[in-house]
Amino acid sequence: MTVLYEDNHIIIVNKASSEIVQGDKTGDKPLSEMVKDYLKEKYNKPGNVYCGVTHRLDRPTSGIVVFAKTSKVLPRLNKMFRDNEVGKTYWAIVQNRPATDKATLTHYLVKDEKKNKSSAYNIEKTNTKKAVMHYSMIAQSDNYFLLEVQLETGRHHQIRVQLAKIGCPVKGDLKYGAKRSNRDGSISLHARGISFIHPVSQNKIDIIAPVPEDNLWKAFEKSVG
Repeated sequence: MTVLYEDNHIIIVNKASSEIVQGDKTGDKPLSEMVKDYLKEKYNKPGNVYCGVTHRLDRPTSGIVVFAKTSKVLPRLNKMFRDNEVGKTYWAIVQNRPATDKATLTHYLVKDEKKNKSSAYNIEKTNTKKAVMHYSMIAQSDNYFLLEVQLETGRHHQIRVQLAKIGCPVKGDLKYGAKRSNRDGSISLHARGISFIHPVSQNKIDIIAPVPEDNLWKAFEKSVG
């Protein structure tokens, strides 16, 4: 992880694709604990350090994660994420060119808890949740296309399943139809930007996360400028 922003209330980090935001059955050390260790060391704190989880990113995804440094600010941030008051921009590398370079996708998703996978339908069915996202193609290489994505809803695996539904699975995402895995086990989906009004200072926070250390990612970042 790399710290991108920090004040008395909030800490924003750039998550590596191998890191988990919260503890799970793997027993691997979660990002929340890494942040606690960082704060403990930086401020030389002898006791427990607070670190509240405000939202999550899938393990194989990289990019921006926001944590609350106080129990007072956590519910405010949680509400902001819930009420879509936080602007989130994602970058996704896909192998197939979408039918149109820019579009709004609306699907109805249902989550399979056992398989930890979602399915997308074009029409509403029992137990489905409406999912809306916008994408635009912002760069291309010989074999791949870079899409910039904005979410209107925050559903389970939303970007992954909606892009797969239109025949453009995220590079490396075997779960949703990619042909090959990425060597490091990641998928080529990156939480690139976040913007919101700080819940305490009321200042505008606008953060961009550098892309992973990968030749294709770096080439795309350079071409977009």
